[in-house]
Amino acid sequence: MGSKGGRRVGSARAVSASHPLDNPAYAALTGPHAHFAEWRGRVARYPLDVSPWLALPDDVTDADWADLAALAGPGAEVPLPGVTLDPPDGWELTFEMPGVQLVDDGVAAAPDAEAVRLGAADVPEMLDLVERTQPGPFLPRTVELGTYLGIRREGALVAMAGERLRPPGFTEISAVCTDAAYRGHGLATRLVLAVAHDVRARGEVPFLHTSARNTNAIRLYESLGFRLRRTTEFRAARVPGGVAVGEK
Repeated sequence: MGSKGGRRVGSARAVSASHPLDNPAYAALTGPHAHFAEWRGRVARYPLDVSPWLALPDDVTDADWADLAALAGPGAEVPLPGVTLDPPDGWELTFEMPGVQLVDDGVAAAPDAEAVRLGAADVPEMLDLVERTQPGPFLPRTVELGTYLGIRREGALVAMAGERLRPPGFTEISAVCTDAAYRGHGLATRLVLAVAHDVRARGEVPFLHTSARNTNAIRLYESLGFRLRRTTEFRAARVPGGVAVGEK
């Protein structure tokens, strides 16, 4: 069991031979984020108050789907980021969105004098900003995944960005958002560059995900020096209601 409350049910674990960014959640949970991992067989997830991301091995089998069902529970909706295989009969696909993965290819990373590091005491404000701007999942303990930076105006948090998945050698930039009243001033760009600077300082490579439909964001990230690495899929599915969840 890890120091952050991870737990293991079963011990078999797949070893991926693919590039870490091909299955970044699995690479993170078997690497730098292993202390967060909750396991069932070869399926891993983050604690539910940290991140909704879960990870299936590259060579998904029927047994892995069964372990995922047992880990999540009957009727639960589970995210399937990057999983292109359809789930087995009885599962219901509830969400599908094309996505893209971009990676540092000459980003002009730089610290920002106005950016402040955010921590546990800032979580209520961070959750409020996320609720108003909808950059993607951010939960009460997401801040534990890495460094989060913010910019304040008159004491109020108006923009932030931070780190999420950490496959070996890479760190994902995530939760990039700006209050509507402060958009158009380049705050998000400054924070992305500042987070990228911190990632580079550790000898790692920044990367990020966004919706393939968010063409404005893609153009912005490409203008900053990110390049498209691959397309992907963001999906979710509902576990069949009758799947047993007893321990192995």
